[in-house]
Amino acid sequence: MLKRNPKQDVDDEFGYAADALGMDPDDMRRLGHKVVDLVVDRLMRKNAEPAIITGEPAALMAALGGLLPESPLDADESLELLAEVALAYQQHGDHPRYFARVPGPSSFAAVLGEWMGTGFNTISASWGGGSGPATVELVVIEWLRQMIGMPQGTEGVLLSGGSIANVTAFLAARAELGRGVSYYTDQTHSSLHRDLVAMGCIDEHMHKMPSDDTYRMSIETLRQAVAADKAAGLRPVMVIATAGTTNTGAADPLQEIADLCERENMWFHVDAAYGGPAAITAQGRRYLRGMERADSIVLDPHKWLFQPYDLGICMVTRPGALEKCYAMSPEYLKDVQATTGAVNFGNRSLELTRRSRALKLWMSLRTYGAERFRAAVQRGNELAEFAERQIRNHPETWDLVTPAQIGVVTFAFRDWRPGEHAAATKTVTDSGFACVSSTMLRDRSVLRLCTINPLTTEADIVETIERLAQARPS
Repeated sequence: MLKRNPKQDVDDEFGYAADALGMDPDDMRRLGHKVVDLVVDRLMRKNAEPAIITGEPAALMAALGGLLPESPLDADESLELLAEVALAYQQHGDHPRYFARVPGPSSFAAVLGEWMGTGFNTISASWGGGSGPATVELVVIEWLRQMIGMPQGTEGVLLSGGSIANVTAFLAARAELGRGVSYYTDQTHSSLHRDLVAMGCIDEHMHKMPSDDTYRMSIETLRQAVAADKAAGLRPVMVIATAGTTNTGAADPLQEIADLCERENMWFHVDAAYGGPAAITAQGRRYLRGMERADSIVLDPHKWLFQPYDLGICMVTRPGALEKCYAMSPEYLKDVQATTGAVNFGNRSLELTRRSRALKLWMSLRTYGAERFRAAVQRGNELAEFAERQIRNHPETWDLVTPAQIGVVTFAFRDWRPGEHAAATKTVTDSGFACVSSTMLRDRSVLRLCTINPLTTEADIVETIERLAQARPS
């Protein structure tokens, strides 16, 4: 059991009351070191653990729940229970053979920054209440702006992820241009349609278009849709493009969309939640050409910038647009309002109480440097290209459906039958060797690999593809 510090039972010279939830400093240090050991031990063995483990509800509740503890329980035992049960039964997105959805292979320097923010109970809402954390967030936004090539003057705010970051941009667009029609495709992430619905958009203001044969937005279909809506008396307001679709990694024709938005005075938004970091490489910058012309973009650094969950960012290239939409000045906050030239991040989104998500990215960029980030992202591109070559080399087994595109490749069994892909992915995933997924491209079932973990090896990809082939139902 933990010892209490006798000093905690009396007021100190400053008049602070005794801390009923305190802990002896020796215990704090010992338990803190134990947490570090548990985390590092897990990182050292993650290659050998299953890529995903899903538990049974009743068994997990029995292990982790029970009656409300009225008296203290052993902290060492609780930490071990967290490590061995609660945190074991989940997807391990940092596993080198986790290829499903979009992995999150976080870096340890980022973990250190996250721990510092939690340990210092850091808040980043107002300049008066957290000028240091606010400065770190401003620095991180500027560093990211430079890395992906957005224009000077771009402003931003760090959020929990793509869903909230996208709706943050959509509301800013509405504040600037008013209500009207938004255009997107059948390959746009489903959460963005949900964002529009949650904003109260009516059906006539949500124009979902079919993608072309390469699963990209067709600029001609977009032109026709805008013209038809204008002729019907509707007002086109926003185009939602994607820089790296979840299904195939495809990027919409960003330059052409930017041209159309400029002519039509529409807001140009780019959902680059997963694919945007590709722009820190020369290859990715060419692939995403035109993204720098967006009015707003969204990135998820907890995906391809190797940060722990959660971390998304909304960037807006129209200075002041975020504050115009979100700023408020109630009387009880007047003492912490920003001084001239400072920023209240509570005025850039719907979040007022907000932790500092910038510390982990700041720490990892300083620790590793931008060049190592570029190399890690380029490694993800190269791994997808390697996977594509493996698939092409075995035409007797596989059909390549979409080529490698910024870390994603899709393929299918030759002469596939319904249910085969889902069965094969389940067999391989249940084995614990790798976590893979299938998806639908229109009416076609496909297998999909997302290869953005720089720790993944060519051997990992070869064996995963071989196991999928062996798992095909006979």
